[in-house]
Amino acid sequence: MDGSDSQSREKQRGVCAPADGRKLCFLIVFALVLAIFSGVGCRQFRYRFRNTPPEQFVPNPLDLPAAPDAFVWSQVIDAVDDYFRIIRETPVQNADGFILDGRVETAYSIGASCFEPWRKDSTPGFERWQGTLQSIRRRAFVTVRPRGPGYTVEVVVQKDLEDVGREINATQSSIGIRHDASIERRNQLVDGTPETLGWIPLGRDSSLEQVILSDIFGRITQKDAEGLLHH
Repeated sequence: MDGSDSQSREKQRGVCAPADGRKLCFLIVFALVLAIFSGVGCRQFRYRFRNTPPEQFVPNPLDLPAAPDAFVWSQVIDAVDDYFRIIRETPVQNADGFILDGRVETAYSIGASCFEPWRKDSTPGFERWQGTLQSIRRRAFVTVRPRGPGYTVEVVVQKDLEDVGREINATQSSIGIRHDASIERRNQLVDGTPETLGWIPLGRDSSLEQVILSDIFGRITQKDAEGLLHH
């Protein structure tokens, strides 16, 4: 009896040990994630992962609190670079009697699809599905204006739809070559391949503008602005 009891206890310990190990690993990972997203020192870190517009409308232009111009500009550049590739920038100046508007211009970017969740240039929902089913491109212009000791930041995101030429009697596949302001050489096109005739302006992407403004505001204030942004 004693031998059988000891063997059964050994088997129980062998079965429970892996389960206890998995639970311990899960608790450690959960604690680390909770510390990152709820810690006072890491609150600013959240804005780098969020891509959904804030529940409450954010004014555009948006007033920013007083801060050193170099710090404000570095946060603006860091935020915009997460969404688009920057091609031109003029730093803002608001110190030592020098006042100069800051301006950022980005390159065009083909809209992210539902199969690219790591990209942030398309907001979830309609914009993401539209980028999946059609060729959409965007670019952003960000202007930072000194206003006394503080600033105002304005974000404009332009959105275009690809204008594709199709033959009347051709049965074309839904899979085609995506162009982004590339040079067209018609003598090298494959028969039946859609040709890019240009881009049709669709106006501004206000949802992405809200996300970028919320991101910039969160980085500069380094806290959860519950009264304004309601994340």
